[in-house]
Amino acid sequence: MSFSNAPIAPVGLEAALSVLRAAGEPTRLRVLALLAAGELTVSDLTEILGQSQPRISRHLKLLVEAGLVERHREGAWAFFGLAGQSEAGLAIRVALGRLDPNDPAISRDRERLAEVRASHQSVADGYFSANATRWDSLRGLHVSEAAVEAAILEAVGDARIETALDLGTGTGRMLELISPRVGRAIGVDSNRDMLALARATLSRAGVSNAQVRQGDIFAPPTPIGAFDLVIVHQVLHFLDDAGRAVREAARALRPGGRLIVVDFAPHAIEALREDHAHRRLGFASETMEAWFRAAGLEPLARRDLPPPDGAADKLTVSLWTARDPRIVSDPLPSSNLEVA
Repeated sequence: MSFSNAPIAPVGLEAALSVLRAAGEPTRLRVLALLAAGELTVSDLTEILGQSQPRISRHLKLLVEAGLVERHREGAWAFFGLAGQSEAGLAIRVALGRLDPNDPAISRDRERLAEVRASHQSVADGYFSANATRWDSLRGLHVSEAAVEAAILEAVGDARIETALDLGTGTGRMLELISPRVGRAIGVDSNRDMLALARATLSRAGVSNAQVRQGDIFAPPTPIGAFDLVIVHQVLHFLDDAGRAVREAARALRPGGRLIVVDFAPHAIEALREDHAHRRLGFASETMEAWFRAAGLEPLARRDLPPPDGAADKLTVSLWTARDPRIVSDPLPSSNLEVA
């Protein structure tokens, strides 16, 4: 159980008392220890802990009211995870970090958690397998994913990023990629099957500082002005109004925050409209930069990654970076990072 991404900070008396009262019950402490490893549903916790759903729900209600756990709905489902960078959330992370992972109860719970995750992974693998041929055919048209990801990491840079948002997170790969460089990250996608795949991706990679949410890219369920970095990776070409999506991404940025857009340069492969539901056949840099400026952003850089063989019937991947030109002021209060 590792919390290397959570800063250790002083905790006020009232916050400490609230944390101790809420966590001071065996089942609730076990629930918190499980949620430290990632988000879970009531059904997951019921299966792991071997307790009734009403009882688990009551415990979760108390933990949510105490500010130790966050709840968000996704259709008919509800997911629970440890609270973000609030005072209470930091306090419980410090306490959980001191638990002995070899304690018999904790060890059993982690074994059952591994079984539940294996079941989730099986479902996700089935979805991926059903779509793998379609995805692989598209990947063969452009430079390798490794090259694209290396370029993204170069654009992200080595400086610590406290908060990041991935709009249209898909498989969650961008969250996994940037997780070592961020304090907390959130991915948003409208497709529940893709969210299940994203959760499996993050779980398999041991990523505990990223969560995913179901939501519309045109109305993301995240705070305005809360993120140091926003990524929109291979999403805009699916949209009827890509410029509007850029505006929403810009609204999510803090002063001085950066937006990274990864998509295709203009091309003429019409088959992508029918075979892959592409609405736009790439974007000219003039178009992207105009959208940036209309959204109040300052264009910074563009990088093109042409196909290795330079073939005209293949795709060039482009990376655009823009910045919110507002002057950075005081750090954003951590409570503003909670997701509705």
